[in-house]
Formats: sequence, structure tokens, C-alpha cells
Amino acid sequence: MPLALDQADDLQEAETFKPLTAQEARQLRQKMPLLSVWRVVGVQIIVSAVATLLAWWITEKSVVAMSVAYGGLSVVIPAALFARGMTSPVSSVNVGAAVFGFLLWEIVKIGLTLAMLLLAPRVIPEVSWPAMLVGLVLTMKVYWVALGVRSVFYPKVNFKTEQTNVS
Repeated sequence: MPLALDQADDLQEAETFKPLTAQEARQLRQKMPLLSVWRVVGVQIIVSAVATLLAWWITEKSVVAMSVAYGGLSVVIPAALFARGMTSPVSSVNVGAAVFGFLLWEIVKIGLTLAMLLLAPRVIPEVSWPAMLVGLVLTMKVYWVALGVRSVFYPKVNFKTEQTNVS
């Protein structure tokens, strides 16, 4: 009998479903705008650059600054590739393509990050691993900041100029 109860609940929810009006949809978009992945990548670039400059200013060692920059780039380059893949028209064909695209690009992002970290000693002869990890972690934490600081990462939407077709 639990199956019948679940079906009854589903039927009741389907009957009580009410589509949003144009005004309600606008208000919902205003309260919960979409996160711009390109803004996240842009802020990651800025954080990486600032961390690199601070490392060079504090230590006055180019190896430390290059290590911090490389750590930041180990996050920024894969994140930009991920953002490009996720914003391509192919990823938005349907839900299945979006889920597959997300998984594919996430695997590519992780793999590229690991490859860049493994290649660090070849790119920077005397890599400073602690400095590189500082750049990596600071740049990676931008994702968490993006969830909390709406004014920087979320697009500004001007609903007064948005036109709607009301039938």
C-alpha cells in the first residue's frame, strides 16, 4: 500500500501545481538570479594576480611569485575551460546533455588541474610548493565566496527595462 499512497501524494501535488505568472517569475528571478560562471573566473584571475603581487612584494623572490601565479593558473585555466564547455550550446540541448556535459567538463577540469600540478617542476625549475599551494587554495576558494557575495558575482538585472509579452 505505500506505493498507492505515494501515487496519491504525487497526484495531489500535480493537481495543486500552479504555474507562475509573468510578474511572479520576474520577482523570483530578481530574488534568485543565475550565478555567472564567467564572473567567477574573472574574480579568480584577479585573486591570483593580487596573491602573486603580494607574494613578490613580501618575499621579493621571483620564484615564490611565479609559484603562487602557477598555483592560481592551475585553477583558472581549468575553470575557464569548464565554463566554456558548460556555456556552449551543446550543453543546453536538454537535461541529459547538461548532466553529461557537467560531468565531462568536471572530469576534464580535475584532470587538467592535476596535470598542471604534476608539470609544475618542469615549468618552474625551483618551484616553491607551499607558495604554489597558497595560490591554488586562494584562487580555488573564490567558488565559496561566489556563493555568499551576490553583488560581485551575480549579474545585475534591470527589470524596469525588461519587456514582457502578456497575452
